[in-house]
Amino acid sequence: MKWIDITDIALDLLEKHPEVDPLSVRFTDLRNWIMQLPEFDDDAERCNEKILEAVQMAWIKESD
Repeated sequence: MKWIDITDIALDLLEKHPEVDPLSVRFTDLRNWIMQLPEFDDDAERCNEKILEAVQMAWIKESD
């Protein structure tokens, strides 16, 4: 999984952290959580705020 796999990342985060409100997660924590996902394999330097915002929004959408 790469940074561009926004929906897949969001689904994995929802599965791993079902009790967490995505809006309460700081971007630094979100980035770390994504990088710790077993299927994730991408360069940390390729991450930016726009990607993290997209993941957060997808996570919110998937949790509804």
